[in-house]
Amino acid sequence: MAALALGLYVLGLLLAFGWRTLAQWRATGDTGLRLDAGAVGSVGWWAKLAFLAALPLGAAGPVAALAGLPPIATLDADWLRTTGVVLAVTGIAATLVAQLSMGTSWRIGVNPAEHTALITDGAFAVARNPVFSAMSITSLGLAAMAPNPISLTATIVLIASIQLQVRAVEEPYLIRTHGPAYTTYAARVGRFLPGIGRSTKARPTP
Repeated sequence: MAALALGLYVLGLLLAFGWRTLAQWRATGDTGLRLDAGAVGSVGWWAKLAFLAALPLGAAGPVAALAGLPPIATLDADWLRTTGVVLAVTGIAATLVAQLSMGTSWRIGVNPAEHTALITDGAFAVARNPVFSAMSITSLGLAAMAPNPISLTATIVLIASIQLQVRAVEEPYLIRTHGPAYTTYAARVGRFLPGIGRSTKARPTP
């Protein structure tokens, strides 16, 4: 199961970052990569650092399991591993669907001076950050497939970095860029899950 987890992890990376970046470049001439994290020590810098740390940790969990690291006893169950496969595959597929919903507005990272279209339909009608939601589901699934301390740490670090990136970097940017259009959308649609984390700063229009 650990080998399958590692294979799914690599597949997810290749699709979500490699293939999607190539597709964006072929469609627009721009990779969509906005990798500047801002000043060292800033919130954006810490969010980016945590996200980058989560990537190798995600692979290290299954690799450690293959090398003989035992699972956490309370999580060592076949049903949990099977559930993990379902979550991981679903998460990878959902990540691609959410990325494609963004069309040419797809980006990795934020350029504060850039103005892209506000996407509120497709997957974004369900949650405001469906790509991150799907990535979190994938990570949870992989951790369930190889439930050792490293895999669980990878999931915790990933989710923490996503929370920091969205709340402290992306949402302020979207409010500055789109104003009432975004705040009204945020009052109607949950942050990561349907109906959960809706903004109280604006009320949805009837």
